[in-house]
Amino acid sequence: MDYLLGLMGGLGLFLYGMSLMGDGLQKAAGNKLKNIIGALTKNTFMGILVGTVVTMIIQSSSATTVMVVGFVNAGLMNLYQAVGIIFGANIGTTITGQMLALNISRYAPIAIFIGVLLFMLGKKKRIKSYAEIVLGLGILFFGMAAMGDAMRPLGESAVYANLMAKLTNPWLGLLVGIVMTTILQSSSAAQAIILALASQNIINMHIAFPILFGQNIGTTTTALISSIGASRTAKQAAFIHFIFNAFGSIVFLLLLKNPIEAYVVNTFASTTTQIAMAHTFFNVINVLWMMPFAKVLVKIAQKLIPESDNKEDKYAIHLDYRILTTPGLAIGTVMDELTRMNDLVLQNIEDSRNLLINKKIELMEVIYDREDLINSLQKEIIDYLVKVSTSGLSKEQHETVDDLFFIVNDIERAGDHVKNITQLSEERINMDIHFTGEGKKELNEMYDLTVKVFTLTMSAYRAMSEDMAYDIVEVEKKIDVCEKEFREKHFRRLMSNECEEEQGIIFLDTISNLERIGDHADNIAGYILKHFE
Repeated sequence: MDYLLGLMGGLGLFLYGMSLMGDGLQKAAGNKLKNIIGALTKNTFMGILVGTVVTMIIQSSSATTVMVVGFVNAGLMNLYQAVGIIFGANIGTTITGQMLALNISRYAPIAIFIGVLLFMLGKKKRIKSYAEIVLGLGILFFGMAAMGDAMRPLGESAVYANLMAKLTNPWLGLLVGIVMTTILQSSSAAQAIILALASQNIINMHIAFPILFGQNIGTTTTALISSIGASRTAKQAAFIHFIFNAFGSIVFLLLLKNPIEAYVVNTFASTTTQIAMAHTFFNVINVLWMMPFAKVLVKIAQKLIPESDNKEDKYAIHLDYRILTTPGLAIGTVMDELTRMNDLVLQNIEDSRNLLINKKIELMEVIYDREDLINSLQKEIIDYLVKVSTSGLSKEQHETVDDLFFIVNDIERAGDHVKNITQLSEERINMDIHFTGEGKKELNEMYDLTVKVFTLTMSAYRAMSEDMAYDIVEVEKKIDVCEKEFREKHFRRLMSNECEEEQGIIFLDTISNLERIGDHADNIAGYILKHFE
């Protein structure tokens, strides 16, 4: 019983250390992590490289996969590009095992001391981030040593010896690996237990290798479970991750287990190093031989999980609460959703023009449906931002989150003004009110400027572009000038009986709503410019 308590305590320290180190790395990287992925090309090799690096930083292949799904949903990359990153995530997750196999647990107290010292004395956020990295690394290795010490008595247990004898069956080992990782929800934690057992010579390479295969399959269960009820793309990405890991594990077990096992046993003396190297070889070889079949995997996933005609699925909200532990990625996901929200408002602006000026009455329901979605997005984004704001954020990330709270409301309010115009259009159609040729020309000019200014908003913020922000300010000034000028011209038309009073009310209310949409774009420009003060 004592060894079980020791194992639980050591595992808890290991998981906390891994989380702390990952948080520190993410804070040190800031929002650059998302920019790395944003620069991804269609080259599968680059995708693998990016997936490897990102997973090394965030210490979670599952979080990498979730983030990739978010990018696909936002239209920033296609599923084929995502496959490369999923491949790379499998390589990146082996780095933890390589670190643990170094057997430097004796230096863990030094790392903990340095980490605490840096955290207490450091004034800058970046120094505290580095402190978290060092402290997390120390706690991680300390937990690893605690697990090893707790398991030492197992080597003398006859019951455990009989159990290990049964695990010489590779298929049973595969099953143990799947169950272990599914329960722990972390392949790194499951691997740490195997390495702790190996460090005490309780298991050998022959027993450990099939368990590693099972762990690679077990790590996909998190994504599979979370994809239930999610979007089609999320299901496809989770399915590809499962097929890639499961198929590779079974092929390896049938064809390549013995030669790889023989090579690492004859090349490396330490059992822990043998296990870590075998895990890396397995994942690298699996990626290399599956690379040519990336497109085939995508086609299989698309065939088995086809496009849905359900509008709710098409416009599903893709804010995933599992990546709240990686604030930089969570913030990037919010920006993706805000961009979608902004695009929906833009579509409504254009459709309201067609409805108002050209009496395209079939667009009315479309606009109202989009407005409902915009309101839904606003609520979901605000709820998500509240959660993000309670995570460990850097100063830069805190400022970004504060901006996003304001931006989501500005975009939603702009959508409300489009809804007002839609209601005015409905009134115009029902009352058969006509605009003069000059009035239509002025409305189109106001619409052109409004579309232009609102097209710039999220692009300017995501790029944090001072020049684009000033462009927004200049266009908004033109909208103000036009609104005032067209209002005066309309009063003159009323005085000369060129148009009716009912027409005048709708015209004036419309340009007033368009001007207010411009004001909200100007607000977003202000959030950008304050960063340059």
